Amino acid sequence: MIDLRGHSALVTGASQGVGRAIAEAFARAGAHVLVHGRERTDSVEHVLDNCRAHGVRAEFLAGELAGDTVPLVDDLFARAVAAAPDLDILVNNAGTYIDKPYLEMDWATYEHTMRLNVAAPYFLTQRFARRWVERKIAGRVLMIGSINGRLAEPVHTCYDASKGAVEMLVRSLCVTLAPLGIRVNGMAPGLVRTPLTAIIDRDPRFQRWMELHTPNGQVPSADVCGGAAVYLCSDFAGHVHGQMLLVDGGMSAWQQPDMPDSWT
Repeated sequence: MIDLRGHSALVTGASQGVGRAIAEAFARAGAHVLVHGRERTDSVEHVLDNCRAHGVRAEFLAGELAGDTVPLVDDLFARAVAAAPDLDILVNNAGTYIDKPYLEMDWATYEHTMRLNVAAPYFLTQRFARRWVERKIAGRVLMIGSINGRLAEPVHTCYDASKGAVEMLVRSLCVTLAPLGIRVNGMAPGLVRTPLTAIIDRDPRFQRWMELHTPNGQVPSADVCGGAAVYLCSDFAGHVHGQMLLVDGGMSAWQQPDMPDSWT
């Protein structure tokens, strides 16, 4: 087990899915955790209980990040440092997929996606970086992207564009912040089971299609993302900067699988 004792992390969008998996993995590794979400729900309480079961501090911070970005970011940042003054890990996980077909895309949908998926992590990282530089803290930032930042889908134009931007943020913020002692990396999940991918459970044919396109043949739970996040934010990754780690069962490595004769 990688040891994150002595560290404190803010994980945005941590009430479910990939964010939940990361928050709970951090707690298992000994880090104190701030769990962020839009509102306090039973799911949030479950995440907090799971984290506290490992003997760490776990608190909830409510907040919207998709509206007027800068005031919302400033508010979350202020409450986070008040709750955990020693916070040195930021995981920008909060995001959304609400795409419409490209020819039907409207400004409100596009803006909402870009505010939450790109602008919020950009400015929240800036706020923490300023604090860390001032206090000479070796901060660690993890951006959560998606395989859709590299592989496009026709009905995901806005989402794909936002996740492509996140991958470039990993690189550009790396070269900006690494000289200041701050590490920036990213993790891009492939298809994993979260509330946003519930179609997997509703449509067995879709699940089989995704399994066919994944070399290891699996569509796992979001828990597979937790260990990768812990590694990237740990001292074991001390010389890893500006990298996007794809946790995708090999999907991004495969141009196109052959269709089995028996597949229907």
